[in-house]
Amino acid sequence: MVKSFQGVRVAEPKAPIQQILVKDHMTTNLVTFHPEDSIDKVLEELTKRKISGAPVLDESGALVGVISERDCLAEIIKGKYTNTVRFPAKVKEHMSPNVMTIDPDMSLFDAAQKFLEHKHRRFPVMKNGHLVGQISLSDVIRAFPKLKHTTW
Repeated sequence: MVKSFQGVRVAEPKAPIQQILVKDHMTTNLVTFHPEDSIDKVLEELTKRKISGAPVLDESGALVGVISERDCLAEIIKGKYTNTVRFPAKVKEHMSPNVMTIDPDMSLFDAAQKFLEHKHRRFPVMKNGHLVGQISLSDVIRAFPKLKHTTW
């Protein structure tokens, strides 16, 4: 009979599973627009900030829509036919008013699934009825290579 002199072995606790949440990868310093802003202003800001869209908030700060580069295209095309280089139409005329949102405590995997299902490029992040950030498809893509595969 062989006795071990190593004593009783205690199994090391497994590393806690890393929670991968939207709130840890979302943008919180947002560019926002008002429904009465002009498409000119939107195009200028989107270009200057190198972003493709932003939330639209009313006077009380409530989320009422999202405006994107794609939404602005209709006004750009209209300018071609009227031979104008200015785009005075209002955001409320071109924004997407039916906005799908995400909770900040949602798993990034669930958010990725939502991006696949709905083919959006961004989702506003809402907590208790207030806009707290925005998560884009790019934010999700950038998050995964940084994660350790053993902690998923």
